[in-house]
Amino acid sequence: MVEEGTLLWEPTPDVVREAKVTRFMEWLGRAGQDYHELWRWSVDEPAEFWTAVWDFFQVVGERGDGPVLSGAMPGARWFAGTTINYTANALRPRDPGHVAVIFRDESGERRTLTYGELREEVARVRAGLVRLGVGRGDRVAAYVPNIPEALIAFLATASLGAIWSSCSPDFGAPSVIDRFGQIEPKVLLAVDGYRYNGKVFDRVEVARKIAASLPGLRTTVWIPRLGTAPESTGTDAIRWAELRAEPGELAFEPVPFDHPLWVVYSSGTTGLPKPIVHGHGGIVLEHLKALSFHQDLGPEDVFFWYTTTGWMMWNYLIGGLLVGCTVLLYDGAASPVDSLWRIAAEEGVTYFGVGAPYLLASMKAGLKPEGLERLRGVGSTGSPLPPEGFQWVYDNVGRHIQLGSFSGGTDVCTGFVGAVPLLPIRAGVIPCRALGAKVEAFDPEGRPIVGEVGELVLTVPMPSMPVMFWNDPDGARYRESYFAEYLGVWRHGDWVKFRPDGGCVIYGRSDSTLNRGGVRMGTSEFYRVVERFDEIADSLVIDTGRLGQEGRLLLFVALAEGAELTPELVDRIRAALRTELSPRHVPDEIRVVPGIPRTLSGKKLEVPVRKILLGTPPEQAANRDALANPEVLDHFRP
Repeated sequence: MVEEGTLLWEPTPDVVREAKVTRFMEWLGRAGQDYHELWRWSVDEPAEFWTAVWDFFQVVGERGDGPVLSGAMPGARWFAGTTINYTANALRPRDPGHVAVIFRDESGERRTLTYGELREEVARVRAGLVRLGVGRGDRVAAYVPNIPEALIAFLATASLGAIWSSCSPDFGAPSVIDRFGQIEPKVLLAVDGYRYNGKVFDRVEVARKIAASLPGLRTTVWIPRLGTAPESTGTDAIRWAELRAEPGELAFEPVPFDHPLWVVYSSGTTGLPKPIVHGHGGIVLEHLKALSFHQDLGPEDVFFWYTTTGWMMWNYLIGGLLVGCTVLLYDGAASPVDSLWRIAAEEGVTYFGVGAPYLLASMKAGLKPEGLERLRGVGSTGSPLPPEGFQWVYDNVGRHIQLGSFSGGTDVCTGFVGAVPLLPIRAGVIPCRALGAKVEAFDPEGRPIVGEVGELVLTVPMPSMPVMFWNDPDGARYRESYFAEYLGVWRHGDWVKFRPDGGCVIYGRSDSTLNRGGVRMGTSEFYRVVERFDEIADSLVIDTGRLGQEGRLLLFVALAEGAELTPELVDRIRAALRTELSPRHVPDEIRVVPGIPRTLSGKKLEVPVRKILLGTPPEQAANRDALANPEVLDHFRP
């Protein structure tokens, strides 16, 4: 095993000197300060910091004369009196010949759009939406994969001051209706189908069912992918070619700073998904800050993140346009396991982002990716990356790589903690709190702690916090979701431990903690031990204990192809857990299951499975339509 905290990378003087965050510090007159001093100023003086971000990037908009920040959480308000538009910032004048978008799919299709071509396409689709009656405040929903049409339609929607929302076509009809039904879109964009892992999935009837269930829907716009899209039927249904048929003016509706930009959703595994609304201004400022200062991205970069339109990382990926990147969109499966690395090599990707499980799968497959001469950054998110994953990147991808493990969420559409070019990378450790994010670990009494595991909280507001939940007029659902535990403090629901140097380790969800004999531990530490075994493809650990009662510790394992759960393997797993964690964390039972239930964005279903084991019927514990593999859920009955 790799020891947590092992030094793997340090920035060279050239990296520090050329980093965009260094230029920001020089612009501020803070040259010579270290990152931690900059971070402290950013959270102690949030109004000054976010004003500086606006001015440094020369944000397109009209600054009002109201206060930059007024009020406190949960009712904080930013940049009162300001008007802005996301699309005006994403498509600000740039070299029209510079490539804005590269698209690849698993069948081999490849397309590109320059910034000039992207502006023209957005203008055409914008004009088409206007013909369909879409205007400021209307909702445009999209049941589409990660294709250029999705990006174009989003930018056109936002340019009008209309509100975007998307779901990936691997979502089933009930799951999509649960989401889009809450926001009542005027227009639905839908593909006729998609390809995944070599298979073809027709979605015409599913999309029709979705459309029929959306009150107030006027028009469905069909985007052909398989050649089965229905013909146009007038205003009720048209094709993409008709939507973009006529040239239009690329104009940008100025909207208030907190005007809704898009609606994204919580996983919806245990109830109706929360419709989380972010504003134009908060997202523009946050993504400019995160992409430029923390990932060091700019016009010279090709930025990729493996995602679908149903995960907030799609919203984050397309934010690359705000800093002038070329964004790489990919539609398809990440198999064979080396496929994404090959695409990165072929397209000259400079920043390669994936979920942590993909890096661990690459490690287990023994990959050593080649042809990545332009690659300088690797991003990891979605779940904690163990130290071994860090070490694999440096041993097999490149010693020069800045590996950024980030943790945040759909709730803020960014990371609270992550990497920055000024700080070293250590195995298993996230180097820093993000600028403008006053993140702390709280003990049960609400006191900040260092060197111990606590609740991840935010004690100063950020502009990209939700402006509201849809259909939550008095804000009750919003307050209950984040502010019920600590007065005026955002509780995110993760376990975190901060180191004295400002780095941190995320240990998983705080509502799925392992509490054995009074020893509290996050599940990520458990998975790090178990999933190191070649025979284990995936795992899930559940503590069935209740308040004041110690229950059973159950380990569920999905085996690698050809592997068996032999008594010898069971003994090795138990011995490793006893030695590397504690005797208290040796499972009472190890069971084989055909797969580990995950949400459509790849998160393990620890809490719903715990409910099932305690007697809740599976159909009540989790919404099957919100799962990537609902068929495995029944294997967890007690």
